[in-house]
Amino acid sequence: MTNENLPVMLIVGGAGGIGSAVARKLAARGAKLILAGRNAERLAAVAAETGAETFPLDARDSAAVDALIQSIQTNHGRLDGIVNCAGSILLKPAHSLTDQEFADTLATNLTTAFNLLRAAARMMMKQSVGGSIVLCSSVAARRGFVNHEAIAAAKAGVEGLALAAAASYARFGVRVNCVAPGLTGTELTKSLRHVLKQKPKLRQQLTKNQNLSQRKSFSQKKRPQLKAQSIKQLLHKGL
Repeated sequence: MTNENLPVMLIVGGAGGIGSAVARKLAARGAKLILAGRNAERLAAVAAETGAETFPLDARDSAAVDALIQSIQTNHGRLDGIVNCAGSILLKPAHSLTDQEFADTLATNLTTAFNLLRAAARMMMKQSVGGSIVLCSSVAARRGFVNHEAIAAAKAGVEGLALAAAASYARFGVRVNCVAPGLTGTELTKSLRHVLKQKPKLRQQLTKNQNLSQRKSFSQKKRPQLKAQSIKQLLHKGL
């Protein structure tokens, strides 16, 4: 591909475990990368490794998301793919959740997905080549895991959003997909994985509905890379 034809990819949450792994895989294939997120220092570290541009972003803010997409339109003239890796983990039963904790969980996981999908779709549906949007759900959206009420509700919303948007934008050549990883060995899950090691009964409750391969150590270093490979393929078949 010539430099003008290199796909432009946006990774929101690009400093996280899965997001940074996606960035490395896309960079290795020559894509133009924009990394966005709230941690400027960690974004800069991934950018130094991958040659990506960075953009400070709180994706819960729709105006900030719109500004980012407009910046990409102005500077690159195209957006071929976007993945939203922004997310959080809060494990509490419903009776222990505060209104604010539930609202924060929805905002970080579902509102970010909606804001990014809406802004990206507005741009991609006008492109002759369409584009690809990948959202991140969780196995908790479809399995009954202990203390997962808030995150399960948020991620189930993400899956519903992806299904509806895929139907809405298919005629414009915009593909919308959703991946649903299990608990992955990343910095986000580090404290949770530590707790599970200390509390085998809780770990047993959380994994009782999983198959044998899913019960293996959550600290496997290859897990983020495996998730990233799937996301890369959904973002752009030619990379």
